[in-house]
Amino acid sequence: MFKTKSRGSAILPGERIYSSADVARLAGVSLRQLQWWDEQKVVSPRHEGHRRIYGTVEVAAVSVIAELRHKGFSLQKIRRVLRPLQRELSKRIAEVAAGTDLYLLTDGKAVHVESDKDRLVDLLRNARQAMYLLSISDQYRKLTGTPRKPVRSEAAAGVAARKARAQ
Repeated sequence: MFKTKSRGSAILPGERIYSSADVARLAGVSLRQLQWWDEQKVVSPRHEGHRRIYGTVEVAAVSVIAELRHKGFSLQKIRRVLRPLQRELSKRIAEVAAGTDLYLLTDGKAVHVESDKDRLVDLLRNARQAMYLLSISDQYRKLTGTPRKPVRSEAAAGVAARKARAQ
């Protein structure tokens, strides 16, 4: 029934690890959904006995997949973009941890992981079909509890509100 051998990606020394219950709560999916995704090799965490152990990259991937599923993407479409997404997440998770905004843009066939907002606008402008934009940074911040950086307009509104209160 359960495979007890350790498989999945390696968790780095000092990296935070998450249990299935933690991942389910953070990503808004059921424990059964996580188990099924593991069985189908959508996201394969490390196994320690009967426990599934998730690293930061796996949790971010689960969170992104859950968000795409909530937006109506089929698991088949998600599978097409999953491998390139996981490679990019593995390479660029340190950028997100350092505060860089990172976005996923997909139509279900192609996947783009970008941090340059001008490049995102160009991709959206030149798209031949509907594209879905997802902030990987926001997903990561939700998982780590890091507060979101305010957008310029929010920061300006906060300054204006403080000035109004001071008068």
